[in-house]
Amino acid sequence: VQLVESGGDLVQPGGSLRLSCAASGFTFSNSDVSWVRQAPRKEREFVSEITRDGTTRYADSVKGRFTISRDTAKNTLYLQMNTLKPEDTAMYYCRALYSGSYHWGQGTQVTVSS
Repeated sequence: VQLVESGGDLVQPGGSLRLSCAASGFTFSNSDVSWVRQAPRKEREFVSEITRDGTTRYADSVKGRFTISRDTAKNTLYLQMNTLKPEDTAMYYCRALYSGSYHWGQGTQVTVSS
């Protein structure tokens, strides 16, 4: 099982980014997958999840601004982030629940700053 995130960047407040998480070794459509972030000197924080049946949920802090989706043909998870704020600055990780265990990617850095 391997998860590889990409798409992180430096962006100005109010800007947008789309993160991607490419999976190998398992199928996203058979797993609950999520995005989790960790800001400097803070605990990891849940951002968004899409379950195997397609149900989505979001942290209150990102609701209405972020959208999670997946492309089953590409076995890739996405996080569209709009109206970014400085407090969204963090390392963003892709996480998949598969065979009873959580699997994590290495993360992609998002920095929101003017």
